[in-house]
Amino acid sequence: MTRIIADISVSLDGFVTGPDPGPDNGLGTGGEALHTWAFSDDPEDRRLLREGTARSGAVVLGRRLFDIVDGPGGWDDTTGYGASEVGKPSFVVVTGTPPEAVRLTDLDWTFVTTGVADAVAVARERAEAASAAAGRDLDVVLMGGGALIGSALDAGLVDILALHLAPVVLGGGTPLFPGRAPQALVQRSVTPTSRATHLTYDVL
Repeated sequence: MTRIIADISVSLDGFVTGPDPGPDNGLGTGGEALHTWAFSDDPEDRRLLREGTARSGAVVLGRRLFDIVDGPGGWDDTTGYGASEVGKPSFVVVTGTPPEAVRLTDLDWTFVTTGVADAVAVARERAEAASAAAGRDLDVVLMGGGALIGSALDAGLVDILALHLAPVVLGGGTPLFPGRAPQALVQRSVTPTSRATHLTYDVL
């Protein structure tokens, strides 16, 4: 069964970027500390990254994040989706207007202009097709940014929330839960490592 998993790194004070994020400073000031775990040699960090990348049948991201990963300083042959794992699932981008050109032409990009619910529906179709080809269940992963994940939670689209809690206080940036309505969660797992605390919740 295809699950919809919101998966994102977050600081101790609730930010998914540092202050002043932008095209040339995608994670904001100090935001690189959020993803140190993804490049760690800690065996548990490596396992979680490998398993998360392997389970991804399709990935949904917002337009700002797409512009960063597809930009000149973004993903390449050694660092991409899944960091050094460089997975290549289908990617679905929520955007108002599709880009005129794509740098990463070796990846499967679909641009959806009608909102996050339609993007998730398209990604589910891609993940189910990938599951059939692989002979095992694969998931839809919402990788961000924070606004996209918040919108998906608000719309009741998320089955599982996976947070990688980085040991850093950023003091500002892009908040993951700005003024959200109460959300009922059930804790499924907690995995502490040397670089992060990995938390998984069922979303009710």
